Amino acid sequence: MTTPTASDGAALLNEVEAFHRRFNVFPHEAAFVAVTLWDAHAHLLDCFDSTPRIAFLSPEPGSGKTRALEIVETLVPQPMTAVNASAAALFRSVSSGNGKPTILFDEIDTVFGPKAGDNEELRGFLNAGHRRTGVTYRCIGDGGQQTVQAFPSYCAVAVAGLGSLPDTIMSRAVVIRMRRRARNEKVEPFRARVHEAEGHKLRDRLATWAEQARASVVDAWPEMPEGVTDRPADVWEPLLAIADAAGGHWPDRAREACVTLVTASKANDKGSLGVRLLTDLRDHVMAGIDRLPTVAILDRLNALDDAPWADLHGKPLDNRRLSKMLAEYMTADNEPIASRNIKTAGSVLKGYYAADLWDAWARYCPPPPESPLPPLPGTENVA
Repeated sequence: MTTPTASDGAALLNEVEAFHRRFNVFPHEAAFVAVTLWDAHAHLLDCFDSTPRIAFLSPEPGSGKTRALEIVETLVPQPMTAVNASAAALFRSVSSGNGKPTILFDEIDTVFGPKAGDNEELRGFLNAGHRRTGVTYRCIGDGGQQTVQAFPSYCAVAVAGLGSLPDTIMSRAVVIRMRRRARNEKVEPFRARVHEAEGHKLRDRLATWAEQARASVVDAWPEMPEGVTDRPADVWEPLLAIADAAGGHWPDRAREACVTLVTASKANDKGSLGVRLLTDLRDHVMAGIDRLPTVAILDRLNALDDAPWADLHGKPLDNRRLSKMLAEYMTADNEPIASRNIKTAGSVLKGYYAADLWDAWARYCPPPPESPLPPLPGTENVA
């Protein structure tokens, strides 16, 4: 078996991308690049320390998410469709020893959506399976004869669904924001009896190329684009390694796609609810103010447009919830953030001081806007 040239890999990835383009409309070029590289990385899973999830998400049905999974299914090794599969079924499938399945989870919003309730076992499986060392621990046996056994959880996972996903999964995923096709966007109808065979031929060629490229991928340390570090770098490292092994225009396209999608994820990322609270306090409620009574803070938070505070599980943010959320963070003196007395005209009210929030703002919040917002009317300091 001969070692492939760069053009061999590049030409093959071109064909995989072209296959997607026949049936999928993605929101931008970066998405086609990312999905193609993800398909290829599933054939070389054991070469990497971690595997990115790929998530096709949209606000409305009929946006092409399921079709995207159908095309991915034809191109990856041992696809396992897992609609409503239990965590136990998934980790037993992954640890069966018959080769790693590529799990394709459609309608993921039925698991993590607002009406689904908590599903910590499945969330734990998806989180643990992100890293090659990830395992899921379960008790096996009957009665007093039970023992704890570690089941390997590492596998490639693609999901599709409405809305969003838990932060722990979103941060480990390449997110493709799907949308309904415009009238001028045309795709070829996907006919499984005809087109699955075409996809399988590409899948088999990807598997052959992957074996030939393994030596150049297994110890690769791809150069990351400037500014891509930490979790995003973990997500993109396998995809960039694949692009470098393929050669041609793929290394450049992959890094351009990486920057595009990482930047988009940061723009869409509001952080945890606690970080969102801290950021809104800094940028919208207490900008230019060194202290503010709790009642005024709540009024201004609940009045913010495009913010969750006026409707948290059906009711607005109140004093008790605000106090509990801020107490999770510490002041510069390593004390929980808490309300303090603020002297106003003729009375003393409970409120919060910017000095107590500065350390949390610096540690948890994204960089502030380039042009700080002026104080809201009526929020001048009262000594």
